[in-house]
Amino acid sequence: MRTSTSGRVGQYAALLAYLVFLAFPFLWLVSTAFKSPRELGSLHPTWIPRDPTLDNFRQAFDEQPLLRAAGNSLLAALAAAVIAVLIATPLAYVMARHRTRLAKAATGWVVVSQAFPLVLVIIPLFLVLKNLRLINSLVGLVMVYVVWALPFALWMLVGYVRAVPTELEEAAAVDGAGRLRTLVSVTAPLLAPGIVATALFAFITAWNEFFFALVLLKTADKQTLPVVLTHFIGAEGVADLGPLAAAAFLATLPSLVIFAIIQRRITGGMLTGAVKS
Repeated sequence: MRTSTSGRVGQYAALLAYLVFLAFPFLWLVSTAFKSPRELGSLHPTWIPRDPTLDNFRQAFDEQPLLRAAGNSLLAALAAAVIAVLIATPLAYVMARHRTRLAKAATGWVVVSQAFPLVLVIIPLFLVLKNLRLINSLVGLVMVYVVWALPFALWMLVGYVRAVPTELEEAAAVDGAGRLRTLVSVTAPLLAPGIVATALFAFITAWNEFFFALVLLKTADKQTLPVVLTHFIGAEGVADLGPLAAAAFLATLPSLVIFAIIQRRITGGMLTGAVKS
């Protein structure tokens, strides 16, 4: 009994430490965004700003086109998330329901492909997009984001499809429903949480992506928000800390808001009771 109690205390302590580790950078970012230049240069930093100010936010919008960059990021991230989910969902269903050697090989390739670093693929991608005349184009960037997010999205959705009992599809077939009707009326609603979670992953991945956008986008009017944030760092590597923190804080808000809205749908147990025992 004592061993069990001490084990739980250790687990909760480890979880608390992990949460603190994750929350520290964000809390420090928020604190920095509201500090005055004088307080930012203080030798004795504080968690809570002594004299909170919005000047950093005003300066950030005055110095850089944050709204235009945010619009570019939003367009690229939404398009990549939607396209990746539309492609991955039927492929994941086939791979999960038909466990042939080809499907197993495809699953293995999906996992292995995640080990490739970005630097390894950027030159081939650049040459392909150059031949297609899609350099410095949001269309080309969306294509890259879809290709990059598709393997992991496919891997996620395969797991969700396998969690849907085949008995439900068999029961629908017995009742006279065709394959398309079964997929639309029975399987698709049960996959909704997985589809939402996968779309969220693809969106956040594209929204936060920096390397591809830096290489492929040349003009200021096409640059995404992560690239524009680098403009707050001077030629000598000195960062304009206040406006940079304010802009970075605003850049994190969409991901947090979207997750807060849909997090109720990303839950387990939706299939409980669906099959009679």
